[in-house]
Amino acid sequence: MRKLALLLVTLTLTVSAFAESPEDAIRSLVTKQAEAWNRGDLEGFMDGYLNSDELVFTSSSRVRRGWRVTRDAYQKRYGAAKETMGTLAFSKLEVHPLGPDAAWVLGRWDLAEPKESSGGIFTLVLQRLDGKWLIVHDHTSADPSE
Repeated sequence: MRKLALLLVTLTLTVSAFAESPEDAIRSLVTKQAEAWNRGDLEGFMDGYLNSDELVFTSSSRVRRGWRVTRDAYQKRYGAAKETMGTLAFSKLEVHPLGPDAAWVLGRWDLAEPKESSGGIFTLVLQRLDGKWLIVHDHTSADPSE
């Protein structure tokens, strides 16, 4: 019994040592979103958002509420194919923990579309729900010249 307990403690410590830090997990989420976008995978991009009516997305002086409303707005503006969505890049990410299960992120986005390019800044609020980090609030703005 003592050997089993020692084995379980060792296994727990080993798994904990390899677990992603919240900052790494959040950076990974944002990276996966850009990768999905660049594949033309709008649904994969949206996997980073809380799939709920509780999701809040603000941009262009508009407040959108809900995952589906947000996805539909993206699809209307950018389509849902690699050819229409362009190439998205995130940079200058700052991850700021608000506790063990919440954080906010400041960053820059740049989008090279087939006909034009745009960019701006964003602030995300994330929560860890059932062990998974998800965006619950996204405030995105475009550069003033655009």
